[in-house]
Amino acid sequence: MVSISPPPCLPGWKAPDFSLPGTDGRRHSLATVAGPRGLLVMFICNHCPYVKAVIHRIIRDASELRPLGVGAVAIMSNDPTDYPEDSWDDMVRVAQELAFPFPYLLDADQSVARAYGAVCTPDFFGFNGALELQYRGRLDASRKETAPADARRELFEAMRQVALTGTGPAEQIPSIGCSIKWR
Repeated sequence: MVSISPPPCLPGWKAPDFSLPGTDGRRHSLATVAGPRGLLVMFICNHCPYVKAVIHRIIRDASELRPLGVGAVAIMSNDPTDYPEDSWDDMVRVAQELAFPFPYLLDADQSVARAYGAVCTPDFFGFNGALELQYRGRLDASRKETAPADARRELFEAMRQVALTGTGPAEQIPSIGCSIKWR
């Protein structure tokens, strides 16, 4: 398993549109998932130990960002051939078992991950209300192990700032995770 970090944030970069199937049985696009004050796009998967270490914190943060006007969406772009845990059926099961408060979408041809420049799971993209990139950092200090309960909530704080001001923090620590499993 290779650990990888994404490149730094390019503030102002516009979110590419998409139309992907969700585990909820509906198709979702940028317009259907964006909130009036921002959007958190997360590239995750089911098998990654980095995602497993933070999935409950992702759910908490996405739930707490919604009242601030920030939408959230999770996209699974891995090729499930070598990782059956990332299959569509398992995506549906995980989304239901964990009661995801955001759509969980399948990027089967990996075109959305490529358009965003996603490199790992988890990989977080925080956009303002104009869908301009403002945050490309980590959730918190977690790695393959969950950080202590009192760890600084970096992604939540950044997206709260984006919701209130339209701009993200100057200091951003890149996420780390498993590389996306490309076809």
